[in-house]
Amino acid sequence: MRECCGVFGVYDYKGKNVIFNIYLGLMTLHHRGQESAGISLYEKSGIKTGKVYGLVNEKLLANMKKYKSTAGIGHVRYSTAGNSTLYNAQPISNRSLSIAHNGNLVNNIQLRRQLTKAGSKLRTKSDSELILALLTKERESTGDLFEAIRNSVNELEGAFSLVLLTNDGKVVAIRDPYGFRPLCEGEAGNIMAFSSESIALDINNIDLSRDIQPGEMVIVDENGVQRKRYASYTRRAHCMFEYVYFSRADSIIDGRSVYRVRYKLGVNLAKTYKTDADVIIPVPDTSRTAAEGLSHESGIPVAEGLIKNRYVQRTFIMPEQKQRDGAVKIKLNPLKTVLSDKKVLLVDDSIVRGTTLKNIVHMIRKAGAREVHVRITCPPIISPCFYGIDIATHDELIAAYKKNEEIRKSITSDTLSYQKIDGLIDAIGIPREDLCLGCLMDQYPTSKAQELSDRLKNKSRKKRVRYWEDD
Repeated sequence: MRECCGVFGVYDYKGKNVIFNIYLGLMTLHHRGQESAGISLYEKSGIKTGKVYGLVNEKLLANMKKYKSTAGIGHVRYSTAGNSTLYNAQPISNRSLSIAHNGNLVNNIQLRRQLTKAGSKLRTKSDSELILALLTKERESTGDLFEAIRNSVNELEGAFSLVLLTNDGKVVAIRDPYGFRPLCEGEAGNIMAFSSESIALDINNIDLSRDIQPGEMVIVDENGVQRKRYASYTRRAHCMFEYVYFSRADSIIDGRSVYRVRYKLGVNLAKTYKTDADVIIPVPDTSRTAAEGLSHESGIPVAEGLIKNRYVQRTFIMPEQKQRDGAVKIKLNPLKTVLSDKKVLLVDDSIVRGTTLKNIVHMIRKAGAREVHVRITCPPIISPCFYGIDIATHDELIAAYKKNEEIRKSITSDTLSYQKIDGLIDAIGIPREDLCLGCLMDQYPTSKAQELSDRLKNKSRKKRVRYWEDD
């Protein structure tokens, strides 16, 4: 399962160079995307953009630090629409705008056809370029940035947390009317910044001020800050998986500590299922906090039974299945002195395909464990996501076509128990109606996504394709 991206934007009122702020912000957001990274900076001669394939590195900084800019945006990417190439990397720029996008458009096929028919020359396969093309067209037509944004985003269905850089030095933050993906802002003296997660503000010593509200845009330039609502919303739909897996534990997302949410996920598992085990073992790293909560509530000690190689990328967001399978073998090493002759309670955040967890259970048994009981902090994922997580077919999800006992046999554990929906909602602390639970319940907040899911579900398994490949 591939993840959405991370965005960062910053403006300095006193004219100081912001390149290092962006670089540090992107380094901190690396867990959100490891395919490519890029930076756009404002210069009087035009917007300057640099990109690298792979991790944020010194080459990106070296290529861009020759510019002295007071405004800029950055992006770390994992592709959800558009191939894994530097050509599709972000920010995507033209003469008047640069865009960094976290999320995914549900109606990108129709929008691409519409823009192509109207004469737009699209260079990439990224849905982010579609937003850029719409914004540019509307800005040229109306001559007003706010009107251009309002007119453009009303044509979009899906998730979009955006930071924009204009050719006259403005930095703009925009969040879709549902608030699918996180986007926050912070201030410190002469600096104002926007980020997918609060941790990128922390590393820059910028205080978190607030979250960008669904349907809101914030425009920053030399004249100060303008906050405008471009759309009303009928409901919010914050992605539950931001709390379960994607965001870092030390982030604050929509006013909630990710650490506290995950801790309570573990507590709720312990309250729901009683297990006789000798030791709790988290799958590093995102399950560690939940394991602490489970241990506190159950009284079973928690230990590091799987030692992680810190120089291996997250297998969850590697592009190809072969890469994921190979990486698991070098990513984790079982600690035999902890696992030998023990009843192990293994805690993980989710099961997608089941292949990674099967390998981990096998490693733990090989290290001498007598029993392996699996607890999952997230309920079963049964449906695709159309809002920025690359689960595009039901076939990619083991829980979509197998029952709990079949999955248990597949991963070869002694028992398997998932978090209940109510336990998840209770831990997050956001009302059910304000969460997106589409991938858990096959009920989506937007009509096109529901239509796509229903259509894909009714296809034979051999004929299912990713929704952007479907006519």
